[in-house]
Amino acid sequence: MNDHFERYHCQMALPNFGERAQQRLQKAHVLIVGMGGLGCPAAQYLVAAGIGAIGIVDDDLVSLSNLHRQILFTPADVGLPKVEVALKRLQEQNPATQITPHKQRVTSSNALDLIKNVDLVIDGTDNFETKYLLNDACVLLGKPLVYGAIYQYEGQVSIWNAPQPDGTFSANYRDIFPDAENAQIPNCAEGGVIPTLAGIVGCMQANETIKYLAKSTDLLAGKLWMMNMQDGKTQVIHLKKSTTKITTLPESVATITRDELQHMEQGQYTLIDVRSREEHQAFHIGGENIPLDELNHYLDTLSLAKPIIFYCASGKRSAQAVRLIKSRFKVKAAFSLKGGVQGIKS
Repeated sequence: MNDHFERYHCQMALPNFGERAQQRLQKAHVLIVGMGGLGCPAAQYLVAAGIGAIGIVDDDLVSLSNLHRQILFTPADVGLPKVEVALKRLQEQNPATQITPHKQRVTSSNALDLIKNVDLVIDGTDNFETKYLLNDACVLLGKPLVYGAIYQYEGQVSIWNAPQPDGTFSANYRDIFPDAENAQIPNCAEGGVIPTLAGIVGCMQANETIKYLAKSTDLLAGKLWMMNMQDGKTQVIHLKKSTTKITTLPESVATITRDELQHMEQGQYTLIDVRSREEHQAFHIGGENIPLDELNHYLDTLSLAKPIIFYCASGKRSAQAVRLIKSRFKVKAAFSLKGGVQGIKS
């Protein structure tokens, strides 16, 4: 008890916090999806604060381009699974926290199982498909989702689907961003991001998590917090209550890895680069070049006799291409190249 008191004394000394709130944190089970720029600082502060159990989900490996903002990792970790490295570092920080790694991608087939037994989910992902999937799974299971997003110099935080005193729920992601997956917004690798923004937004997500679990009444539920790092300005927008009805999970986009593609024989599949013509001319791995914004006009000319594999810089535009072709045709063999071609040398 003395060690417990000394470690958490500064937060237990806060007005309206105390030992009771600390006990709530120690009994809590949080799931963090995405151990990247947001998930790393969120996990570090939640472990430091004494959250009892944390699940971390990510199927990616540490790359050199991650290191400027994903602060759990070092150059020696490049090539290693993110969840394995994070597990080691977080456990060293606080051995009392039970940390469960999930080296897997969140899909429509496993999302509900991952979420059903936790108290709260933190969205540390960087793609719209997974954001919608997490949102819908949390709505179906009645779980709060702490949202975070970063782009260049701008960041956002909110708590989706939080229960309200009148029995309703706060706004969810689809209420506020119903068509985000169709927007042409680059991810961090394509559009860039200042590293300190990831730390601030990840810490804000951890802060809202602590407040929610400690039963604070002043949350970012029903609000959208926004920050611009260029001028330091912040603002909070008040949101309407949830009106979107969700009954099922969206189907996940099928992916194929670079290794799997290399082991396929040419002629067995159709390869399409959905990047711009300038990107294709600068470097490509073969296949036809049909930019994403032109793909809709070419769909009727595509042969569906063989599997179609779309690729882009990071996998975002190619995932949109898969959704587009599957919305038009009843085709099962359509894939997005996981991770795209970023990092491949010509």
